[in-house]
Amino acid sequence: MTSTSTQAPTSAKPLLILIAGPYRSGTGDDPALLAANLRRLEEAAWPIFRRGHVPVIGEWVALPVLRGAGGDGPAHPVAEQVMYPTAQRLLEHCDAVLRLPGASRGADQDVAIARRRGLPVYHHVDEVPPAAQPPTEAAPVPA
Repeated sequence: MTSTSTQAPTSAKPLLILIAGPYRSGTGDDPALLAANLRRLEEAAWPIFRRGHVPVIGEWVALPVLRGAGGDGPAHPVAEQVMYPTAQRLLEHCDAVLRLPGASRGADQDVAIARRRGLPVYHHVDEVPPAAQPPTEAAPVPA
């Protein structure tokens, strides 16, 4: 007698997954709205991590680079030279993309790049396969 499993397939190794969704879109560059959008992106980080993977958000990398270049936010003139190019470079290292809902030119570009590279694009965290061997519990940090 054979049985079929309904479990989702597993990933052989932890994946580096770019979380893509609205950041600047619809904010009018209002700092409070930008922060709220970043929080929404970050809400997906823990569930991805719990599935055994490494989540990353382009703004986590791009915003410090932007500040280093003298920019004070995504409306600064140097931002165009930093924000999308950072995401494009980051995608060279990613294994997949999680595309969150909402209009976003940048997230759409991330998806297009991922598809050209043959990377999986997920639209819900439940679609992300768990890693075959989830990370072990971390040892307590000595005081």
